[in-house]
Amino acid sequence: MIRLEKVEKVYWEGLPAEVRALREVDLHVGRGEHVAVLGPSGSGKSTLLHILGCLDVPTRGRYLLEGEDTSRYSDRELSRVRNRRIGFVFQAFHLLERETALENVMLPLVYARRRDARRAASDALEKVGLSARLHHFPGQLSGGEKQRVAMARALAKDPAVILADEPTGNLDTASGARVLDLLGEAHARGVTLVVITHDGEVAARAGRRVWIRDGRLQEERIRP
Repeated sequence: MIRLEKVEKVYWEGLPAEVRALREVDLHVGRGEHVAVLGPSGSGKSTLLHILGCLDVPTRGRYLLEGEDTSRYSDRELSRVRNRRIGFVFQAFHLLERETALENVMLPLVYARRRDARRAASDALEKVGLSARLHHFPGQLSGGEKQRVAMARALAKDPAVILADEPTGNLDTASGARVLDLLGEAHARGVTLVVITHDGEVAARAGRRVWIRDGRLQEERIRP
């Protein structure tokens, strides 16, 4: 499903402020796997997620998604991949404040020209237990409910991959557990799941754990 080959990401290359965010990263994630990526702040976790999510491209190396080399894609092609194949769940939710929960979930489906956008969005919100909050704005929702809207937005696209960046970081314990359960349910349905985290309890749910430090992949561990 996902293969990184000698991927490097360098910002401001050749300048005094040069930053090597990723260094010769090799990573393979099989279809239907659940992988947690751990590491301290500044280790390269977020840069790795941006590459995996086609939000950025490698400076060197290749990123193959379902066998296709996305490293050569145009911005338009990368946008299409993000919209149709990848679901995102971010710590900061990234919801539009002036749009309702339903409209937030519908938006990527509308961009993808899905004729069933409203129904698919409504069904996804029902799956995450928010059928009574369809017409609420983000400011009217709790942190846990906002994250579930973000989950619904990811799920509604029926993605091949879900990338979650610290998905419980802004949530209380109960809300965080609910979001992790939803991610687990998606994985049980066959979705490939990559979770960026520094939380050992979140990582413990994954089938495989990968450590990254100073931009280098250091260790992989399969859950016993």
